Amino acid sequence: MSAQILDGKALAQRFEQEMSQRVEALKAASGGRTPILATILVGTDPASATYVKMKGNACRRVGMDSQAIELPQDTTTEQLLQRIEELNANPDVHGILLQHPVPEQIDERLCFDAIALGKDVDGVTCLGFGRMAMGEHAYGCATPKGIMRLLEHYQVPLEGQHAVVVGRSAILGKPMAMMLLGANTTVTICHSRTRNLPELVKQADIVVGAVGKPEFIKADWIKDGAVVVDAGYHPQKCGDIELAPLVERVAAYTPVPGGVGPMTINTLIFQTLEAAEKALKG
Repeated sequence: MSAQILDGKALAQRFEQEMSQRVEALKAASGGRTPILATILVGTDPASATYVKMKGNACRRVGMDSQAIELPQDTTTEQLLQRIEELNANPDVHGILLQHPVPEQIDERLCFDAIALGKDVDGVTCLGFGRMAMGEHAYGCATPKGIMRLLEHYQVPLEGQHAVVVGRSAILGKPMAMMLLGANTTVTICHSRTRNLPELVKQADIVVGAVGKPEFIKADWIKDGAVVVDAGYHPQKCGDIELAPLVERVAAYTPVPGGVGPMTINTLIFQTLEAAEKALKG
């Protein structure tokens, strides 16, 4: 069996070309106003700084702007909330990203939930998650939403399939499960403490690795012909799934790197554009 590669890097580049045209059309219709994503980076974590820079670059590639806000390591919850409220009130800002993680003295959940629903383009608020879970409109968490866009593009069958999501984080595992459920997939949510995990994973038509541990999910847990989505990335340049032995016996898989990661950033930019279109066209 020759597995199909779910190439997120190539797809993100294709989507960027389409988004560039939409940005130009929006500027023409709104007197030159440009969609803006505001990014908030608290502290000096180098990995977070790199991610923020990548998101700014992605904005510029499609003709959008990014407003980078950098706050010191000792920023308080109250100070961060004040900056978020300023961005909520700024009509020129269409999306707000608070880079995770924030320093430990900050109440991260309180700050996430302070982001206005219409500007929550990273899909991190409790209200947005609740609306999405209920089938109402909200911007989805960028990584799981990016995975759904990837599966849709490659026409991976979802309805009636059994998906096993390994991971239960608030911004990946849980929303991933809800999005798959909304696509009429039967979903089992597992995690690192699940009993008989290999046997449960072996039942899956679709496996989503979102547990945050290098190659935690072993190749021999996964049945032939499954679709494998690896949402992890680690310094060892591997994901959450032992991929190498699978490439000749599964139906499709996301490479690491070049699979889920590019679609995460692309989805953040895509949803910022959608928010700008709503705001600028009225």
